Amino acid sequence: MKAQVKWLGEELFMGTTESGHTMVLDANGGNLAPSPMESVLVSLGGCSSVDVVSILKKTRQKVSGCRVELDGTRADSVPALFEKIHLHFVITGTDVAAKHVERAVSLSADKYCSVALMLNAKVEITHDFEIIDQ
Repeated sequence: MKAQVKWLGEELFMGTTESGHTMVLDANGGNLAPSPMESVLVSLGGCSSVDVVSILKKTRQKVSGCRVELDGTRADSVPALFEKIHLHFVITGTDVAAKHVERAVSLSADKYCSVALMLNAKVEITHDFEIIDQ
């Protein structure tokens, strides 16, 4: 996998992925675009959500929605690394079994989500979930 990041001026940078997708990053606290650390948080949420939805579909759960709310705490010193990240999954559907959601969230965190597994060495990652029956 390859990517390129190009400085656009001021504190803006444009990342281009090998697949041709682009995203702008703003090193100035995310004023004009997500900051690099915000994009890490979103990447964790995206990676985990992909796993959770996939696992729930395989267990034939009637899922119509999945949202994950992430709350990251960073160190007060430089570099301001994430110290803790909490993921709260909100699963919407019909007759979705809590045991299947719990298993899907755990499997994502412990086995499948490469972003979570990469961050686990330095970051305390926790998760919980709620189910909204439609």
